[in-house]
Amino acid sequence: METMTRGMLAKRTGVSMATLRYYEDSGILPAPRRSSNGYRVYTEDYLVKIKFIKDAQLLGYSLKEIQETLQLLSQEDMEKDTLKTLVRERIADIQTHIDHLEQMQIHLARLLHTPEDDIDNYIQSFRVQKKEP
Repeated sequence: METMTRGMLAKRTGVSMATLRYYEDSGILPAPRRSSNGYRVYTEDYLVKIKFIKDAQLLGYSLKEIQETLQLLSQEDMEKDTLKTLVRERIADIQTHIDHLEQMQIHLARLLHTPEDDIDNYIQSFRVQKKEP
């Protein structure tokens, strides 16, 4: 199996060395083995894991969620059905978020039809009133 240094891994994945260090320190990525001279030695499977992290981030997963998912995937008894359940749950979360955004859009659109006098009064309520002498 081909191995690489942190710099090589960073270059191949487009992730900075500082980000790789952060992923290791925070437990998102497992600590790599070390060579006899103390350098970190990464294997090809780190490429897969980092691609997963980047893809999951694009899908809106937090690093905490990604870490939890990676831990689940690393378990020997991980089943395909469990992974499918996680995906279904994420789809449901996204749908809830879409529903919320649509409600916000409706509310904001209604605000555009608010009478001008009401808008002026609303804005005025935020202004500091000067005290009369």
